[in-house]
Amino acid sequence: MDVALTGPQKGLMLPPGMAILAVSERALSASDKARCPRAYWDWKPVLERNRRGEFPYTPATVLLFGLEEALRMLEEEGLENVFRRHARLAEACRRAVRALGLELLCRNPVEYSNTLTAVVMPEGVDSDELIRRAYARLELSLGVGLGAVKGRVFRIGHLGSLNELDLLGGLAGVEMMLKDIGVPVTLGAGLAAAQDSLLVSAPAG
Repeated sequence: MDVALTGPQKGLMLPPGMAILAVSERALSASDKARCPRAYWDWKPVLERNRRGEFPYTPATVLLFGLEEALRMLEEEGLENVFRRHARLAEACRRAVRALGLELLCRNPVEYSNTLTAVVMPEGVDSDELIRRAYARLELSLGVGLGAVKGRVFRIGHLGSLNELDLLGGLAGVEMMLKDIGVPVTLGAGLAAAQDSLLVSAPAG
């Protein structure tokens, strides 16, 4: 891999507003030899300023301080522990969804995401109304369905600075709002499944 590009608003737990770019020596060499015109996307002035401890433009200062803290948090927990935590929370969330009698959008376990769970609503039930009501009543933020699944799917995020109680609180709110809009769920069924999963997968100690 010669170029990796990411943003701060997912696993780094920050608001959007900066790009984080890693470039290999091979990519830099190819860039030096390239003859295509460029201005904003030219790496050379950025690297020259970086070597002097400067930014080539007005820096997003608050985001840089936030990034420093986010990296400190990740290092303190340990990346492998972070990945395991995300996997545990994701599995607990999926079990909760199934226990409520709802369907996961992703049907292939190999393709399950540890970052979010997309939930398919029963036929004729608008997921956007669930999302609207969850925020209006509980200040619970759920992700919307995108593209072809808009109005049919809602998303539960479990990425970043999130622990067991955060997830369980969110799932409790989802259960309440599903029942509130008329979906026949048993309150507590999803929570119990998630709790059982978290107990079984809890780290030793």
